[in-house]
Amino acid sequence: MAGAKVQTAQPGDVEFCTLGMFILDDIEFGGSRPGVKNILGGAASFAVVGARLVAGAPYARSVSWIVDVGSDFPRETLAVIKSWDTSCVIREDHGRLTTRAWNGYHPNEKRDFKYLTPKLRLEPSMLSEAQVWSRTFHMVCSPSRCISIVQAILHRREELRRVGQAPSTKHAAERPVFVWEPVPDLCTPEEQKMFFEANRVVDVVSPNHMELGMMFDQPGWTVDGDQSQALVQKIINSGIGLNGDGCLAIRAGKEGSYAYSKDQKIWLPAYHQPDASGSTAVVDPTGAGNSFLGALAQGIVTAGREPFEVIESVLSPSENWKKAMEAWGNRQDLPLALICATVAAGFVVEQIGVPQKSVAGNGKELWNQSEFTERVRLYTQRLYRTVEESPQRHLLTN
Repeated sequence: MAGAKVQTAQPGDVEFCTLGMFILDDIEFGGSRPGVKNILGGAASFAVVGARLVAGAPYARSVSWIVDVGSDFPRETLAVIKSWDTSCVIREDHGRLTTRAWNGYHPNEKRDFKYLTPKLRLEPSMLSEAQVWSRTFHMVCSPSRCISIVQAILHRREELRRVGQAPSTKHAAERPVFVWEPVPDLCTPEEQKMFFEANRVVDVVSPNHMELGMMFDQPGWTVDGDQSQALVQKIINSGIGLNGDGCLAIRAGKEGSYAYSKDQKIWLPAYHQPDASGSTAVVDPTGAGNSFLGALAQGIVTAGREPFEVIESVLSPSENWKKAMEAWGNRQDLPLALICATVAAGFVVEQIGVPQKSVAGNGKELWNQSEFTERVRLYTQRLYRTVEESPQRHLLTN
């Protein structure tokens, strides 16, 4: 891997950092199609793709992560990572194998997962100084580990601040945004107490609909279930975020996502909808949730940039949307970031593994032969029509 160094960022430059692991995936589809091996994956890869889609080429270096390279690391995978132009910290250790995992899919979006080689968990102490000052952080972990990660990052920042090593950017004086994805195998009733505690130290908590059900001993979460709605209210009342103004974002697969804050709620459909024959462009859902949350985190710090400008220009004529945004108050970034997240996840499900990046003849960056902002425009135009036709459906009002 000689010469494998990729771009690094300076303190104050990083806007997104994930503590998810890089993994090479083997995937089995339950007999519906042949399995595949050696797929670029793990929460880190997919979260970074999501953030990178939203950041776009101008802010590519603001997206940061750590990739642990073992003796068996494929060179072609490294080439893909380098093509993204992110601030990637590559750590080589030829005395170990790259972390590998097996994914098994079943009907109803149920997934089995197991590690095939020893995993190397990322700790906050491993983050570079530039990464510690990131504006947003993405975590996939247990509730207790979520709390310890948040505390450790804030402690490291405070220590650097104390010795005069804080960046001069205004963001360095602000608390970073923490987006937490509860790890699926610890979404159990035994973890409920710690789940509520962890919610209070993060800005966004995002289980999927099945995991949320499992944690509260229910078969699954559904938007129209009385028990499910009572559960949402319980979580909101218990508090998300330091000031209680955080967000519960429930990822519901092909149904899209449902987001709830203290005073507001919104439903956004998935990017890909079935056509008249019932078929969709969805090939493999692996990583869609991670990419959704990476994009959401990056979206929260995207105000004033092209993706938000596109969304706002399309939706500005809608009085229904305008009223909804006023109700979100100082958290109007969240619905817009959720739109970016929805579009980003739509790229990830179109193939096995990560979407393909290329450059058009006019120099525009393409993913799967599409521009991210153009898909944001198309999705938002559809959203405009349905918000006008049925505002209560999107804004979850009776």
